[in-house]
Amino acid sequence: MEYYNYIKSLHLIFVITWFAGLFYIVRLFVYHIEANDKPSPEKEILIKQYKLMSYRLWYIITWPSAVLATIFAITLLCLMPQWLQQPWMHVKLTFVFLLFLYHFKCHSIFKQLQRDEVKYTTGFMRLWNEGATIILFAVVFLVILKSAINWIFGVVGIIVFSILLMLGYKFYKRIREKNNS
Repeated sequence: MEYYNYIKSLHLIFVITWFAGLFYIVRLFVYHIEANDKPSPEKEILIKQYKLMSYRLWYIITWPSAVLATIFAITLLCLMPQWLQQPWMHVKLTFVFLLFLYHFKCHSIFKQLQRDEVKYTTGFMRLWNEGATIILFAVVFLVILKSAINWIFGVVGIIVFSILLMLGYKFYKRIREKNNS
């Protein structure tokens, strides 16, 4: 079953590019939303550029990566159906389901911004970006540890780390605002 490792490698490659696309699209959302506060003509120039960059990222990298990662994952499960008997795989598939929900919500936000509808703040987007990080940590710990319980320590760690990052960001923002006053 040497082709198994090729399929597994392709699955991993497309999972990585899928996550890269999800991480970067949300950064583009932040920049796009921030561009709305710029004066003309800078605002129009930036928004046009962010729409183009988002469109290319979303339809040329992120969506194809999601589809290919899924195809290779289903192929792996067909080759190794015993994985479906293991509790860690049930938890992993739950996180994969959450990843798809996250992806579809990003798609909704992408479409809104393409229509010049800004419904979210940059603060929300920065926090939203952590959702993919938490899912990534959970899935990696599940796959490596193959335990339905031990992944919790990794996820709790990334949540604590995320909270510390957000507090650090808020602290830095206050210092920056104070220095600009």
